[in-house]
Amino acid sequence: MRGAVITGVAVAGVLAVVVGTGVATVVGQSEQPANQVRLASCNASLGPTTTGPAGSGAEAAANLTGEQRGTVAAIIQIGQQRELPPLAWQVAIQAGMTESGLRSLSYGDRDSLGIFQMRPSMGWGTPAQVTDPTYAINKFYDVLLDVPGWEGQRPGDSAQDVERSAFPDRYHRWESMAAHLIGDVGQVANFTGCGQGVGNLLPAPTAAAGNAIQWALGQQGKPYEWGALVNQQNSYDCSSLMLQAYRAAGVQLPRTSREQYRAGALLPLEQAQPGDMLFWATDTSDPSTIHHVAMYLGDGKIVEAQQTGVPVHTRPLKFTEGGLMAQAVRPGV
Repeated sequence: MRGAVITGVAVAGVLAVVVGTGVATVVGQSEQPANQVRLASCNASLGPTTTGPAGSGAEAAANLTGEQRGTVAAIIQIGQQRELPPLAWQVAIQAGMTESGLRSLSYGDRDSLGIFQMRPSMGWGTPAQVTDPTYAINKFYDVLLDVPGWEGQRPGDSAQDVERSAFPDRYHRWESMAAHLIGDVGQVANFTGCGQGVGNLLPAPTAAAGNAIQWALGQQGKPYEWGALVNQQNSYDCSSLMLQAYRAAGVQLPRTSREQYRAGALLPLEQAQPGDMLFWATDTSDPSTIHHVAMYLGDGKIVEAQQTGVPVHTRPLKFTEGGLMAQAVRPGV
């Protein structure tokens, strides 16, 4: 370590998209459901969280120990005291989970110590300071706030800007878990004795979601063609269907499914809303192996251009389906 986002902003509500008989419409404001994680007091650890699909953010959060939940609680409490946005909390959670498993370690590589494996020899503080969780969390936030443009980056990238690891992509591994924890805390009306909660912290679906769904559903029955031209509308592959659907709704996406995975706000799979994109990979821990993308319609259904010989269609989906990535992507936010 040189020393160690929900990807959107806090919002009050989301646009609900209702999918009926081939038509999707945006019908108004509603609170996005989420499981709740409650803090019993300002000094309490995070309580148990509900489980989710294997490999999901909910499952990872459910497996945290009491010590780890206590670290998460401290990260959030200090972030609130400093009036930092939930994005900062998530960056710190992902960095701490990657560096130490959210534990204040008295050992590490060379002289790396504490939650964020800060090195006294590199000017992060004395050994006693960097192993003090309150000091370490505040120091992490101090350095994060000096990173230019950190609020516009993917959380793992901001964690890397603080940590300067030789393995920069590893911080992305815990994005779904951290987003789940932050999103759950945001659903609590208040923390007892701590003032008001922060509202729904997942980025809301844009009004474009309903238009994109309606456009994609209108392509049902058209043939699959691998590498289909992005301007033709008589055949599609999986990513060209997504690109054209969202382009018709005023949102520009890149061409391939792997690029589209990075083209919006990442959120836990179990909290996907209509219009979000879902992804399949050969290795779900490695986004570079993504090979398919589809659009979520809600109620356990998707629309997709699946494979040669199968026209554009809708089908039921189970979140436990093999190869399904644990994160959904919300274009346009």
